[in-house]
Amino acid sequence: MDKKAFFPGKTVTNADNVVLSESATPKSTPPNGGLTQYAGVWTVNEVTHLLKRTLFGASQADISYFITLGFPASVDEIINPSAPLPDPPVKEYATPTNTSTPDSNIANGTTWVIDPSTDGTVNSLRIASFKKWWMGVMINQDRSIREKMTLFWHDHFSTETNTISDAQFVYNHHRLLRTNAVGNFKSLTREVTIDPGMLVYLNGQYNTVSAPDENYGRELQELFCCGKSPDSQYTEDDVKAVARVLTGWKNNYTTLSSSFDPNRHDKTNKQFSAFYSNTVITGKTGATAGDQELDDLMNMIFATQEVAKYICRCIYRWFVYYDIDSTVEANIISPLADIFRSNNYEIKPVLSTLLKSEHFFDALARGCQIKSPVDLVVGLCREFNMVFAPATDYITNYGLYNFLVSWVANMQQNIGDPPDVSGWKAYYQAPQFYEIWINSDTLPKRNQLTDTLVVSGYTFNGTKMLVNGPEFAKILSNPSDPNQLITDLVNSMFMIEISDTSKAKLKQDILLGGQTTDYYWTDAWDTFITNPGNTANTTTIQNRLRDLIKYLMDLAEYQLA
Repeated sequence: MDKKAFFPGKTVTNADNVVLSESATPKSTPPNGGLTQYAGVWTVNEVTHLLKRTLFGASQADISYFITLGFPASVDEIINPSAPLPDPPVKEYATPTNTSTPDSNIANGTTWVIDPSTDGTVNSLRIASFKKWWMGVMINQDRSIREKMTLFWHDHFSTETNTISDAQFVYNHHRLLRTNAVGNFKSLTREVTIDPGMLVYLNGQYNTVSAPDENYGRELQELFCCGKSPDSQYTEDDVKAVARVLTGWKNNYTTLSSSFDPNRHDKTNKQFSAFYSNTVITGKTGATAGDQELDDLMNMIFATQEVAKYICRCIYRWFVYYDIDSTVEANIISPLADIFRSNNYEIKPVLSTLLKSEHFFDALARGCQIKSPVDLVVGLCREFNMVFAPATDYITNYGLYNFLVSWVANMQQNIGDPPDVSGWKAYYQAPQFYEIWINSDTLPKRNQLTDTLVVSGYTFNGTKMLVNGPEFAKILSNPSDPNQLITDLVNSMFMIEISDTSKAKLKQDILLGGQTTDYYWTDAWDTFITNPGNTANTTTIQNRLRDLIKYLMDLAEYQLA
């Protein structure tokens, strides 16, 4: 079923018969409008929609900032990251004593990314450290699209830490994606092709003239550049020819870099099909042969029409909606692809045009995505201003981040380890797409996690990670008015409206404790502000806000972005 929107109508379940909404009517129409720049109002609704799609969640501070900044300056700032790259992960684990090459030369609190290790135990600890660090980076992101795009490229150029196994290669591959997150796609593809982590993952380091390996040559075309549409008519011979072009690259585990060995390279000419205009890449010799033929390969692939269309479809599904019908293809994808090509495959012009478009801000584009596990967890932490330990207490913070890493993995989005080279199915598997995130296993886990973070929290080293309802309510417009409080909470947590009847029921049953007069809440809140030492009253405020936020998080609408 389609999670396009929820309006009063009927109960909706998914394929596993899990109830997703008690008042839902599916709508399958993609958003309206084209790429003409949006000229409508710039309110909390529009800002929240933009932020939930380009950042992880929309905090109240970020909403206020971007409302003041205005449109389109907000989009310009979001797609132009100015903050420095995050500091690398640090050693926060105990030095193992039963290893062949222990990393005892790396002090706790210092980074391990420049210290090569061939020990499996050490690399396992460091990869776990990398995942914790990455979770923290997303939670503490700046006001830009960089982190969302880094995850996008991780899904697109999918690799698995379990396969790469070398922690330095894992981190360096990830840093490559983050550094080029809003840069040039052609340049990024070239760098990924000879990135040590990718050379391990798709066997590129074993691709030689005597034993050509087709893994990367296939995925470069099928998954990374051209896709599998009817117009992407590369052939099996093209796969073999790409493999021959890329023979000779290998890794150095001491310098943590790749290099080209001309003695392992196929020096003969490589013939390609009509899809590539029957191009012949002339075989080269010598130390620069690998780079020369790689450049020829990139120029040939990117001369096709399909690269731009395929990547624009991927970007569209990531930021807007999964359903690309003929109208969206004609009015959105094709003109975006023209922009992409005319700008030499720079990502920013595509993002700018799409995120400023009337199509992106159309009412049907809001609340039509199901949150990924990362979106759910990181967004919750950011939107509710989750308090962590001071930055200097890296051991505690990594412990808290590890709890969240485990939960997103349990909900089927293990960062660093997508299921396979295709990435997470929610971004490509027709016809379900995002609906794959929700099933009879993952939905209860989502509710279990949010219940835990709202009710009891999670404690590590004496620091509790907990949604603090009263503190969050304080930053809303008028928390002493139960009607406004519920409206503000719903507007903050949901991208689609719930009925006034539902709001009134929530107010009476939860905030008013069964009473019918708003005064009961207003008096309790005012007392809480003026006399927080009144233990009984403070407990009442805490419990009622806890129950209200928990209830809202358990609704199907909270799963939509």
